[in-house]
Amino acid sequence: MGASSTLAQDLVQRAADMIPVLREREAETRRNGQVNDQTIQEFVDAGFYKVLQPKAYGGYELSPKVYVDIARQLALGCMASAWVYGVVAVHNWQMALFDDRAAQDVWGADNSVRISSSYMPVGKVERVEGGYRLSGRWAFSSGSHHCDWVILGANVTREDGTPGVEPYNFLIPRADYQILKNWDVMGLQGTGSNDILVEGAFVPEHRVIREFDMFRMECPGHAVNKSALYRIPFAQVFNRTVSTTSLSTLQRALDTFIEATREKRTTYTGQRIAGDSAIQETIAEVKLTLDDLDMRLNRDLAEMVDRAERNDWPLERRAELGASTTSTVSRCVTAIDKIMLYSGGKAIYRGNVVQNAFLDIHTARAHVANNPVPYFRNLGAMSFGFPNDCLDL
Repeated sequence: MGASSTLAQDLVQRAADMIPVLREREAETRRNGQVNDQTIQEFVDAGFYKVLQPKAYGGYELSPKVYVDIARQLALGCMASAWVYGVVAVHNWQMALFDDRAAQDVWGADNSVRISSSYMPVGKVERVEGGYRLSGRWAFSSGSHHCDWVILGANVTREDGTPGVEPYNFLIPRADYQILKNWDVMGLQGTGSNDILVEGAFVPEHRVIREFDMFRMECPGHAVNKSALYRIPFAQVFNRTVSTTSLSTLQRALDTFIEATREKRTTYTGQRIAGDSAIQETIAEVKLTLDDLDMRLNRDLAEMVDRAERNDWPLERRAELGASTTSTVSRCVTAIDKIMLYSGGKAIYRGNVVQNAFLDIHTARAHVANNPVPYFRNLGAMSFGFPNDCLDL
């Protein structure tokens, strides 16, 4: 067994070992609207943020499957904590796509510095000498409290003179933005996905990247980061960041429901609720959903690694892989709704595990990357010979 395999197993086991303490802190995490600093430090100490980070900056450059498996273990303890881990850690992978001078800016003095994001292209951009002037307000920057940099999206007028705009990502240091605390939501409260405010920050050219370059996998960072890990389309990695934690949350809800229902009896007749055939069928359906999604995820991750090593990314297969991950949370929504339906009156009390899962999974579904409709339409259209119209593949 290679050293990387041993390290991968150790990292996933460390995440599994954290499940009890994450459950102990879960209620506090919801109340505070943030993962606490101690938890984040424990993630740092465990090496979780190094999984996808370039080796040149102290990272491990391990497979995306290791990164996903860590997030899935953490989500068995607290989905919000796992979400923050996944979203923040994926930026260590994206940094390998930027000009290497950007990575030096972020990690030159401390390779444990973390980055948050909000990719929605709502910023106002002005081209100036040596870079850009950026302003705007962005929502949904998960884990921003724990980060010293942020990646923000904005549309920029095309450089070739053709009409229209295209999306760019801008890397901004903490001194150039404010975090506006407005995260007051029904689920995933602990992600602290607050707004980011920027007022006329200068962003040098080397801290800017075109989304189209990430789509084509022709990025400035490829000049120094040669690993196949960084030859995976951006959306194929990022979209799995916001979809896979729902699997573990659904699994935890199912396990909790089965245990709570096993000997539970009806109030009036005293019959075992577990004897209800509708409930039995629901359990079977949810188990099969989890099995299907687990097999698909592992298949997709293995294929992504293989394609990266061969640099073989046919567009229609990318569309299929995109549709695969973006449909995950919708299927989890259907499954958790069925569990919630049979969970009885006690499930409406705050802190109930099934209710928490119900709210968290529905909140995850609201993320734009978990809306399968545009991905399905694009894949279906491509099947009929229409051109791809999606950069998020």
